[in-house]
Amino acid sequence: MTPIWYLSLRSVANRRLSVILTVVAVALSVALLLGVERLRNQAREGFAQTISGTDLVVGARGGAVQLLLYSVFHLGDATQNMSWASVQRVAALPQVKWLVPISLGDSHRGHRVVGTSADFFAHYRHGDGRALAFAEGRAFAAAPEGLFEAVVGAEVAAKFGYRIGQRVVLSHGSVGGEGGPSFAAHADKPFTIVGVLARSGTPVDRAVLVGLEGIEAIHVDWHGGAPIPGLAIAPEHVRKFDLAPKTVTAALVGLHSRVTVFRVQRQINGFADEALSAILPGATLQALWGLVGIAERVLLAVSALVVAVGLAGLIAVVVASLGERRRELAILRALGASPAQILALLGFESVLLALAGIVLGLFLLYGVSALATPWLAAHYGLQLAAGLPAVGEWALLAAVLAASLLASLVPALRAYRYSLADGMTIRI
Repeated sequence: MTPIWYLSLRSVANRRLSVILTVVAVALSVALLLGVERLRNQAREGFAQTISGTDLVVGARGGAVQLLLYSVFHLGDATQNMSWASVQRVAALPQVKWLVPISLGDSHRGHRVVGTSADFFAHYRHGDGRALAFAEGRAFAAAPEGLFEAVVGAEVAAKFGYRIGQRVVLSHGSVGGEGGPSFAAHADKPFTIVGVLARSGTPVDRAVLVGLEGIEAIHVDWHGGAPIPGLAIAPEHVRKFDLAPKTVTAALVGLHSRVTVFRVQRQINGFADEALSAILPGATLQALWGLVGIAERVLLAVSALVVAVGLAGLIAVVVASLGERRRELAILRALGASPAQILALLGFESVLLALAGIVLGLFLLYGVSALATPWLAAHYGLQLAAGLPAVGEWALLAAVLAASLLASLVPALRAYRYSLADGMTIRI
């Protein structure tokens, strides 16, 4: 008797249109499943690497997640600042290689203003160790030359159309401006934009960065969170004052050796003069993802449902074709084909269609990835992997293939139950 695989190929060739549509449906569902899986993994990795190369984040005593949220993601506010004396003590520890202070509390049109030092641009890393890049311009200079210079994130620049040389006014308070309550503006001391950062897919995209001395300068004639009545100090005169910060919100710390990270963490947590918390950003990011990562599981569930719909289409096509193939199957039975061979014939066809759909789905995925990766990297900082499927993805593909084999049992069992007389009878 003719081999099963040859009969399957001839049968598939005879039903080209319905087979092509079925393969395309399976391919689209497979491409979506793997695409969502890769985006899910990349989003998790990108989230975990929002800040990389920083060994410790130090702030006033409090919860680790809260400290991470306001110091790295600029969400919420610190209940208490840490003193500048403590910052200097941390920086003086022999294990500390560099320290970048962070000061929050002001805003610009609904976006956070981050007071920091020029070292921020040298030491802040994200992703797999990538440094911040400038789309145009440069970092702000150290005071006093760069006292009123600012660098804006890519999202802020795109939203408001900012360019080099434009002046911006900061507002007192963390959510002032568009979409938030109105706060007093520091209109008498505007900042000049000297740099626009390239998009990085991090919270820095939504921030305005200025020097710590600039933050102090705009508050010289303020007291208790409000301007002092009758006192207005012009920008050209504030340089005469001591603009060294008294407190900061947090500090990013890099060590000479990561082996000493737990020792330094215990030292900082045990400071007697001030209650401080030192957290490991990587570990805290993983803990935070456990709270907000339900969205990735929802995406995976949706893509799995799409695969189920594709396989249901495969079943529908095979079942619908049974009515046309009843005589064909009956003839095969008459020629000596056993019920097991009929079962194998339909099972082989279903697996063949699923395998073709998987291969086409992989080609679709690679094609879309090649086109979409530059856009995703530019706008969201996501890099879709273009290599061979990972171990987890091979497991998903094997699951799709196994599901198609199980799905083939439905029409195969129906064909198995057809009698020879039923197949040879002409129905009108």
